[in-house]
Amino acid sequence: MELVILCIVSYFIGSLPFGYWIGKVFYGRDIRTEGSGNIGTTNTLRVLGPVAGIAVLLLDLFKGTLAGALPALVGLHHINPFITGFFAIIGHTFSIWLKFKGGKAVATSAGVLIAYNPFFFAVAVITLVTMLLLFSMMSLGSIMGFIMVTTAAALRHDWVLTAIAGALTIFVVYRHRENIKRIVQGKESLMHFGLYYWLTKNK
Repeated sequence: MELVILCIVSYFIGSLPFGYWIGKVFYGRDIRTEGSGNIGTTNTLRVLGPVAGIAVLLLDLFKGTLAGALPALVGLHHINPFITGFFAIIGHTFSIWLKFKGGKAVATSAGVLIAYNPFFFAVAVITLVTMLLLFSMMSLGSIMGFIMVTTAAALRHDWVLTAIAGALTIFVVYRHRENIKRIVQGKESLMHFGLYYWLTKNK
């Protein structure tokens, strides 16, 4: 029963749509109707600017970390953080506050990694930053981050994380299917920094 309660609480934590709320409260704008329509960091950054984008990133990371840490916080250290963290990821993707719609859960998933094992969070961040500096695409960096975490977990024989990260990779690839089409077509939106952006801007 305790685990069920923790999972329900984690879902509600994950479902908090900070990108949508920040846009509405502080900017009077609904980011679901602008840019890509996503409520996550990337669209917030493009539509509302760096201050809002960084705020959403940190808050979405915190959601995942808090949900993953809930078992330890209440003394249930034997429960894997990814059990409760998974429900926060579901909450972000299917938010009860947005009629069960939401974001792609990249930052929230990364937050769960902080609670589970900071090493794997570092792998995800290093991969994301490297891909951004080379290719200037947040979508590509997010997908590759999940792939590298899955690979790192397998190399360290962490089969629980390998299975979970592998499943999340498939989910993230599915959520980014339109981005992948645009990448193939050379039409994906670029961040305004990185090698690829510099090369295309100076053609």
